[in-house]
Amino acid sequence: MAGSTESVHILYGRAGLKVDLPPGTRATVIGKRPLRKLPDPHAAVRAALAAPVAAAPYSALVAGRKSACILICDITRPVPNHLFLRPLIEGLMAAGMPRERITVLVATGLHRPNEGEELAEVVGDPWVLETVRVENHFARDAAAHVDLGVTPQRRTPVKIDRRFVEADLRIATGLVEPHFMAGYSGGRKVIAPGVAHEDTIRRFHSAHFMEDPAAIQCNLTGNPLHEEQLEIVRMLGELYAVNTVIDEERDLVHVNFGEIIASHLAAVDFVADATRVALGRRFATVLTSSAGHPLDKTYYQTVKGMVTPLDILEPGGTLIVASECSEGFGSEEFRASHGRLRAIGPDAFMKSLLAKNFAEVDEWQTEMQLKSTRVGRVQLYATGLDAEERELTGVEMITSIEAALAQSVARSGDPEIAVIPEGPYVVPVVS
Repeated sequence: MAGSTESVHILYGRAGLKVDLPPGTRATVIGKRPLRKLPDPHAAVRAALAAPVAAAPYSALVAGRKSACILICDITRPVPNHLFLRPLIEGLMAAGMPRERITVLVATGLHRPNEGEELAEVVGDPWVLETVRVENHFARDAAAHVDLGVTPQRRTPVKIDRRFVEADLRIATGLVEPHFMAGYSGGRKVIAPGVAHEDTIRRFHSAHFMEDPAAIQCNLTGNPLHEEQLEIVRMLGELYAVNTVIDEERDLVHVNFGEIIASHLAAVDFVADATRVALGRRFATVLTSSAGHPLDKTYYQTVKGMVTPLDILEPGGTLIVASECSEGFGSEEFRASHGRLRAIGPDAFMKSLLAKNFAEVDEWQTEMQLKSTRVGRVQLYATGLDAEERELTGVEMITSIEAALAQSVARSGDPEIAVIPEGPYVVPVVS
């Protein structure tokens, strides 16, 4: 959806930002095609469980099961867990499963664990925390994983959290949206890298995968990350998924349940046309966001917003990204990776990545940032970074979005500005 306006509102932190556009400019605001909010989300979840994709009804699936593990995404994903966790758990208990045999596992990948108030925010329903075990995945704990061997073609080591592998009933839950490497999030991605060992994750994020031209948003065909994830799903066997789609107000517009591959593809089919927006031109000035809270908590996550709009950025143009970075830069490993980039330069940095079969932890996000800086000038508005962190980003920091827009328009001589309020959740392309 595109339109023109004199000021725009973009997602930033919890409250958002109102940006006044420079006089004489015209904005093309790029958003998802409007999707109808589900009038009764709880009823929609019940209907999805009763009529799954390529699977028996949930009440039949849970019958006779001895244990269950339900995966949920961590704090970086605004998944509406409060809508479906309780029905899933109540269905298991109604079938006779003791609550002690039910585990909700936070798929942290290599992110930090979610604890305390943050864990309560992620789960979204106090009843769940009071009723069953809710635990975090720890990718560096070798003993907590089962070694399933390697994938047939690319020889990726497959080590998955033991709590998930050994459960009798295994369910992944998540949000299906564009993902800047894996095509789309959700489904199989919640398992790997979500509850995978560090070795599996570091192989996934090596330059051998990341630099593949098919490893981009909204593409599953020939995407090596997606293909490896499917191989891992097949190695694990029987798996199910709850797949959700939300709008920019975080309201539910789609939910399904079923066999993990078929149900995920059905959700992708639903969301693909809404999130991929075709335009007739490129722009010398692009303003985007990191999708606001919770995705813009760190600079690490902000890089996603830098990569997604590259197809519509004129080579040599200016990409302005607004991200609160309320928790600062990110992990120590990400800091170290950016430090190496600053020390040796982009060419030597990329050469070092291509020589490895296993990426260093979190350096893949530094690698993704280079895809943006190869195309044009990247500017960042972030109020949560300190002086050292601002220098470490390696991009141009700005204190006024309005001033940066005016300067970019003056440099290019083009008064047209592309604005993507929802950041990486919308994928603009030149048709």
